Parts: sequence; structure tokens; C-alpha cells
Amino acid sequence: MIEVVGFSKSYGKEGDDAVKELSFTVGPSDILGLVGPNGAGKTTTLRAIAGILKPTGGTVRVGGFDVVKDPVAAKRVLALVPDTPNPYEMLTVREHLEFARLAYGVAPTVDVEALLAKFELAPKRDELCGTLSRGMRQKLAICCALLHQPAALLLDEPLTGLDPHGTRVMREVIREAGAAGTAILVSSHQLELVERVCTRVLVLKKGRKVVEGTLDEVRAFAAAGAGASLEEVFFRIVEGDGQPDRDGALRDAAP
Repeated sequence: MIEVVGFSKSYGKEGDDAVKELSFTVGPSDILGLVGPNGAGKTTTLRAIAGILKPTGGTVRVGGFDVVKDPVAAKRVLALVPDTPNPYEMLTVREHLEFARLAYGVAPTVDVEALLAKFELAPKRDELCGTLSRGMRQKLAICCALLHQPAALLLDEPLTGLDPHGTRVMREVIREAGAAGTAILVSSHQLELVERVCTRVLVLKKGRKVVEGTLDEVRAFAAAGAGASLEEVFFRIVEGDGQPDRDGALRDAAP
């Protein structure tokens, strides 16, 4: 459902790459956690998949559609929850959801009220988006993303600003969407979230893939114990002296 093949993105001179030759796939019901330190290229990758950034090299497809050559078709089947949601401030919450419904061509029979209730937004339905707190804006962005039941869901730091109830609901939403067949890519520094909901993990460092696999496979790569948490594994891989080779292998990893 999501295909990234040799993706590279440079913002400056040649050799100054935010992401370099990154390849991975996310299939239906697959939940891939994208982790790495600040500046590793996580948000750049999500924005390229969403069609916001144009790749410098490589190919990105969503639902079989090239996001550069056929962007409208690709965007019809995906949804992005960005790290900093910016709703239209002069629309009410209800109007913003209606705008999103019309933009995606969703039938008016969709149960918007159920979404509002699930994320505790019902009391805010007639308030202007410009008056919402950071957490409420995040909840609204998630509701908008779920309206058209996307085949591919991109989540960039989805728990930012959420209260405990919202955090629990977000975990449930990710699991439910995955079980329903949605391909999900989650980028987050919240390693506990990634560990709890993701079926696979991809670790980025300095724009390159270091390792990709199930948590057990990533533990084995890091020479960590069978019960090691993702946080422990992350520090062994990312904060050691190791640098990824061109093929993604790690050299001189921390002991």
C-alpha cells in the first residue's frame, strides 16, 4: 500500500541529504514505527509520502499511485496527521469536519458525531478552531484523517498534546485501523507507543535506514536481550558510535 524505493531528499548542495536511498513498504494491516533522533529524516519521509515534498531521487507510491506523477489519486487513499496541526481557524469544529468530508467526497451518512464523541470533541462542535487548545487541535486532525477511512494512514507524533484519555483512544484507533486493513506509518519519539502498537520498526539515523524488522529482529540486531524494551534497543543503536553503511548495516555499534 505504501512503497518507498530509493527515496532521497536534499535541501541544499549535493551530498547534503536529509534522507538518502531509503526503501521500505507498508502493506495492509501493517503498522510500521519510524523512529530515530531529531534530524534523522522521519518527518521529511512522511511529508514526501503525503505529497507535500517532492523527492530528490527515488519513487514513492501510495495505493499503487506515484505521489509525484499522480498526486490526486494517491492523496485520495491516504490521510496525514501532521506533527503540528493547523486547522482553518475561522471554521467551527463541525464546519471543519464538513469541509474535510466534502474534500474527500465522503457520503453525508458518515457518523461525524461518533468521531466527535470518541475524542471528547462533541462539546466543542460549535466553537471556532482558532480557540482550540493544542490537544483539541490534535484530536480534530485525527478525526479529519479518519473520516474517509483511508487505506494508508500517516501519523507524525500523534500523541503530542493529548491527555491520558486521548492517548488511550489514539492507541485504540491505531490498532483498530490496522485490524481493518489500513497500512499505517507512525513516526514518534514516544517509544512506548511504537512498542505497544507497531508490528515492525524502522530505525533511521542521519537520513539512512539502520535496521528494519519486528521488535525481536531489531533486538537481535542490537545484540539486546529478549526482554529489552524498544527504548533500550534505541539507545544501543542510535546513541552509540555506530554509523550506517550505504546498505544500512551498522558499524561499531555501542556494546
